[in-house]
Amino acid sequence: MENERRDKHNYYLDIAEMVLERGTCLRRKYGAIIVKNDQIISTGYAGAPRGRKNCSDLGWCRREKLNVPRGERYELCRSVHAEANAIISAARENMIGATLYLVGKNVSDDQYVQNANSCSMCKRLIINAGIDTVVIRDDRRKFRIVNVNDWIYNDDSLDDTLGY
Repeated sequence: MENERRDKHNYYLDIAEMVLERGTCLRRKYGAIIVKNDQIISTGYAGAPRGRKNCSDLGWCRREKLNVPRGERYELCRSVHAEANAIISAARENMIGATLYLVGKNVSDDQYVQNANSCSMCKRLIINAGIDTVVIRDDRRKFRIVNVNDWIYNDDSLDDTLGY
């Protein structure tokens, strides 16, 4: 049987999936990479700010203890999100026109996060970083491509949409 070459989007999503393994969140692990002109600019995963203890070190999650639904009350979270960490690690001039690849998995069952998306805070960072496109993994082969301009013109912060 002939080996089928992995398409480019899944290739980068596979790398983002490897990055998420460094994540320290007890609920969901996310990995993100920023790519421009077929060059990886930066990577990021969800984890506490440098020097602070991670939830995985503490053995508990405040949002989990309070039963906070997915996509809400991120100010209670100890983690810096994967997208934010990738953006922090790159120069803006390198991100203008780039693509961010995002993969999320549930810690409890190691399954892909259903309908994964960037939170409202990360959407704002992605917009200001100048990133054009976000590619989000749905399963091992399927993904969604989001035009960041859609987040600008369909501003979810104006209609009280919570979560993602």
